[in-house]
Amino acid sequence: MPRLRLILLSSLILCLTAVKAQDADTVSVAPVDPEPVDTDYVYLLNADLIRFEKYINPDAQRLMGNVVFRHDSMYMYCDSALFYQDRNSFDAYHNVRVEQGDTLFLYGDSLFYDGNTRLLRVMDNVRLENRTMVLLTDRLNYDRNTDLGWFFDGGTLLDEESTLISEYGQFDTNTKMSVFMDGVSLEGPDYTLTTDTLHYNTDRHMAFLNSPAKIVSDDNVINTSHGRFNTETKSAVLLDRSIVEHSSGENRMTGDSIIYDRDIGRMEGYGDVVINNYKDKIDVHGEYVYYNQKNDSAVVTGKALLIEYSAGDSLFVHADTFRLVTFYNEAGDTVLERQMRGFNKVRAFRTDMQMVADSMVFTTADSSLTLYHDPIMWSEDQQVLGEKIIFYMNDSTIDWAHVIGQALFVQMNDSLHYNQIGGREMKAYFKGGEIDKADVEGNVQAVFYPLDGDSAMIGMNTTEASFLTVYFKMRAVNQIVVYNHSNGVMYPMEKIDEKKMYLPNFQWLERMRPIDAEDVFYWRGKKVEEQLKKNNSLKEVPLPTLRTRNKQ
Repeated sequence: MPRLRLILLSSLILCLTAVKAQDADTVSVAPVDPEPVDTDYVYLLNADLIRFEKYINPDAQRLMGNVVFRHDSMYMYCDSALFYQDRNSFDAYHNVRVEQGDTLFLYGDSLFYDGNTRLLRVMDNVRLENRTMVLLTDRLNYDRNTDLGWFFDGGTLLDEESTLISEYGQFDTNTKMSVFMDGVSLEGPDYTLTTDTLHYNTDRHMAFLNSPAKIVSDDNVINTSHGRFNTETKSAVLLDRSIVEHSSGENRMTGDSIIYDRDIGRMEGYGDVVINNYKDKIDVHGEYVYYNQKNDSAVVTGKALLIEYSAGDSLFVHADTFRLVTFYNEAGDTVLERQMRGFNKVRAFRTDMQMVADSMVFTTADSSLTLYHDPIMWSEDQQVLGEKIIFYMNDSTIDWAHVIGQALFVQMNDSLHYNQIGGREMKAYFKGGEIDKADVEGNVQAVFYPLDGDSAMIGMNTTEASFLTVYFKMRAVNQIVVYNHSNGVMYPMEKIDEKKMYLPNFQWLERMRPIDAEDVFYWRGKKVEEQLKKNNSLKEVPLPTLRTRNKQ
């Protein structure tokens, strides 16, 4: 019965207006808001004036002044319109406004609406508001069936955190998910993201990346092709060999995947991770890397590899774990020193030098590299070992080395004859990367083979002293100077005492020596009989610990 009354009322209005139209072109219409509303039809609720142009546009009613349409839960307002009642559609002009509940507000200069397909087309000075989002464009289509809108002539999306610009975009007012393509730029107060394709959630302030993208901020430049970026917290999950580079260009991280949190300055890299330090000319590789940018600290594990290339010939160092620690002054604004620590099964290779140790520490304060617990260093036919070895560097070249505890220098003449010098400690000095002289102190013992002019061994010399200095020429023992009281015997080659050919702590550990850069990953430890003797007079050398002045 109510629907019959509605039909009769509408028919009566149309009849009256049709009669009047025979004598006049216009008619005033009072507001009508029928109840209940059939959701299939577009209803005209108000117009100050209706004009019938039967010769110009016989299918349309021209509406003027405070025009209001309703289609189910959506209201549409404008200054004028052409209403195609038979087609269930209309064109609206000037001060167009569309409202749907409290979630969707749409504005523009003109609008076409088809009530059958429930499709809106809005043109010129278009503005769509949806809770915390505002979209500005010149042409917009909106499908009420799916709550999906799209623009194709350029648009700007504004939310609480950022501004997004692109040539094409589409958005879902229910899920708040948007897709933008072609010349996409997402800008915040302190970052800019550019890409070709971007998925963006306006509620979560989350950008999803599936094409090459660059994120530029004051701190870093991020290059990625797959991942997500939170525009509110500035945190990101980056995949597919992404790169995070410091804005200064001094260092960067590359990884199969990277977790980045700018607020706490944290980066975590997974997979094949590489940190490039261009300033110090150091690359660090690992399967997992944790880096804290605020206190300049890092942890590297999983096939961890450090490559130092400042001297031209790269030094490759492997350990189970690397840890970077930075020390600051009390105010926390000045770096005092940095330490790179390697833990467990350290192996190093450079063409002119190879090393193994249980652990190591490199510190920038004095450019020193310390090897702990049974360290060994080789250089061509020479080997040095002890309880601890400290190398003091000068532009990546060894300036001098300090061997502490059961120091032993060995130089191979052939597979049977070795020059050997042992003592409590040894200080070796280098020139041009080669050993020039060595001072040995404390229970010194030496076995060496002097050479004639043809570099042939002329005998075996054994010496015992409290202190001696060895001078080298072209890497060979050239002269030994003994101080204070000493004992020595020279044996002709044909009368060498085989029992005195080797010092008690003699070891030639060639099998442990890294043979190339790849070999640093393969640990070969000492056998039981090759272990250093326990020295009760010396305590175990402790690794450095964090100091109280450390900022973090």
